[in-house]
Amino acid sequence: QLHLVESGGGLVQPGGSLRLSCADSKATSLSFYTVKWYRQSPGEQRELVAGSGSGGSTDYAHFARDRFTISRDPAKKTVYLQMDNLKPEDTANYYCNAVFGRFTYWGQGTQVTVSP
Repeated sequence: QLHLVESGGGLVQPGGSLRLSCADSKATSLSFYTVKWYRQSPGEQRELVAGSGSGGSTDYAHFARDRFTISRDPAKKTVYLQMDNLKPEDTANYYCNAVFGRFTYWGQGTQVTVSP
C-alpha cells in the first residue's frame, strides 16, 4: 500500500515556476505505477494535469502542454511536475495519483497559488 506525499507547492508570481514532487512515504518505488497529477480549485471538479506511464509515455492536459513537464527519477523514487510560466488560473490544490492494476492511491495534495 502506498502513502503518497506531495511537496513543492507554494505562492509564486505569474510567470514563475514551481516543481512539485510525489513520492511514497515508505520509499516504495513508483516505477511500476502509472502516476498522474491532478488539480482541483474550490468549487471545481478535479481535473487531470499530466500523466506518466510505467513504460515512459506521458500525456498532458491542453492547458499544461508547453508549460508543464512530468518526469520520473527512479533513483529517488519520485515523480515530478515541473511547472513553468505559471498563470493565476493555475491556482489549485495539486494531487498525485498512482495506479497499478485495480489499486489506486491518492496523496493529500499540495497547494499552488499564483498571484502578483
